[in-house]
Amino acid sequence: MRAIGQAIYGGPEVLQVFIDVPEPEPGPRDLVVRVHATATNPVDTKVRRGGAAGSPVPAPPLILGWDASGVVAATGSDVEHFRVGDEVYFAGDVARPGSYAEYVAVDERIVAHRPRTLSHLDAAAIPLTALTAWEALVENMGVIPTDRSSEAARTLLVVGGAGGVGSMAIQIARQVCGLRVIATASRPESAAWCTRLGADAVIDHTKSLLDQLRQLGDGGVDLVLNTVQPTQNLPQVLEVVRPFGHVCGIVAPSGPLDLGPLFRKRGHLSFEYMFTRPLFDAAPSRQGAILARVADLLDRGVLLATRTTTMPWDQVQAAHRLLESGRSVGKTVLEVVP
Repeated sequence: MRAIGQAIYGGPEVLQVFIDVPEPEPGPRDLVVRVHATATNPVDTKVRRGGAAGSPVPAPPLILGWDASGVVAATGSDVEHFRVGDEVYFAGDVARPGSYAEYVAVDERIVAHRPRTLSHLDAAAIPLTALTAWEALVENMGVIPTDRSSEAARTLLVVGGAGGVGSMAIQIARQVCGLRVIATASRPESAAWCTRLGADAVIDHTKSLLDQLRQLGDGGVDLVLNTVQPTQNLPQVLEVVRPFGHVCGIVAPSGPLDLGPLFRKRGHLSFEYMFTRPLFDAAPSRQGAILARVADLLDRGVLLATRTTTMPWDQVQAAHRLLESGRSVGKTVLEVVP
């Protein structure tokens, strides 16, 4: 089969279009999926740059891509919930070859049927970001997903609201959990995107968060979903979180963090890593269940698709450059053409 792979670490130019690799064989719980579309995520660029530039990757070729929508082409001996021909979507496992390929093997427990009302292109934009947002809000911060609950008295700040995770977090928090949502964005187009997705207010993360919240009549926020490097903005974030509040980050710190201000507020700090469940076989079926619920919410129009840019998959280098520019809004999807 054709795939996009890399033999060395480095910039987008190390991605080889195309290479020939064997089609995957399914393990007992695996589906082999014919990939119709895959999406780009920051994890793709981090793994691509995961060693000294020019140094070899272990066990090449390294195949990136952890978002996909496609059709089941084969099943393992112990598969229970899917059959050949089913249309599915999933985020995959960072420890296994990714979906920049015509076929990918994936554990059925982290897969769900594709939303009926979405194309493969739109469906591929959803899984990783929806899982990250849902796990951060519900599993880490304890928000209750009850389709417009009494959580409205609580306020969530989404730092980086126009990114992939931010785009899903705004919607899940507002439309599913009933939180008041304030998002951050620094450009008119990204601010407009956050408003379209349901943010109650948008502030600029390049300016004082506290001053802007005060202008909105807020002395602080109860919850913060931080989608950027915490060593860059944690002092500002801890300044605005209320006593007993919760900050959840999705980026691993690159250096030491001063948590003194959070200690004084009896606050909570947690980190969300979407790959934890498949990596450690830690109840991975919960991810399949989340994706099934998200599919239902998309089909009912409660949640909106987040694809904004589509490219043929041989333009993967350009897609990575766009992602690393910091100026993308929503999700970029690659169409895997037969």
